[in-house]
Amino acid sequence: KAMCSGKLQTGLLVAGYFVYLLVGAAVFQALERTAEKQEKMAAAQMKEAFLQNFTQLTVAEMEQFMKNLIEAIQNGVYPVGNESQFEESNWDFSNSFFFAGTVVSTIGYGTLHPKTAGGQIFCVFFALFGIPLNIVFLHRVGKMLSLLCKKLGKFLYEKGMRKKKIKFLTLLFFLATGILVFLCLPSVFFQITEGWSYSEGIYFAFITLSTIGFGDYVVGKQSDRKYFSYYRVLVAIWILFGLAWIALLFNL
Repeated sequence: KAMCSGKLQTGLLVAGYFVYLLVGAAVFQALERTAEKQEKMAAAQMKEAFLQNFTQLTVAEMEQFMKNLIEAIQNGVYPVGNESQFEESNWDFSNSFFFAGTVVSTIGYGTLHPKTAGGQIFCVFFALFGIPLNIVFLHRVGKMLSLLCKKLGKFLYEKGMRKKKIKFLTLLFFLATGILVFLCLPSVFFQITEGWSYSEGIYFAFITLSTIGFGDYVVGKQSDRKYFSYYRVLVAIWILFGLAWIALLFNL
């Protein structure tokens, strides 16, 4: 009964956690998408005006253009290419889910952030309840994985292995498996999808899963590359389970 109750609680927690992220993503998308469209239109107009008059601009006007351009880039608007690129939103569902995941995991790359008053206020409350929920989720998943670890240890003990050796081998097994699954293999995936070198993929994976999140490398942000649908959703799920693996290592 206790085992069934524990499994039910874990199932409800995991389901509740992902529902929380999905709702958060939907709200961020609703609050930020219209403001982003207006910002992209303003950037397109600024670019058009510059192209028409760049030979006649004064130094002060040129400096103002540079300031506006830097501000647009900081807000995630890249006025390059044709108008079709302005139709692609930073706040589609995939990006919004990715952003929600980076908020509750406290990674916070800084490349995508809410700009509307409603989005900023919602972000405060979303993080206020989401970060503790994330800690509980990681603790529970880490606990589940540590039970697998105990089963492995019990199996080795029954085979006549000493306890100290079992502890060392179990830790080594989960460490090596985690490095392979959450660092080495994803880095190959990032190398193919993002065009990074393998070392850049390893660097991004480590900086992300350690929740340092500099923001110098972020997935799905290169305007000259085509990404498949829900690419960033998959990356967000990789981050969440990668953090659970790190929680397991702390448990061990």
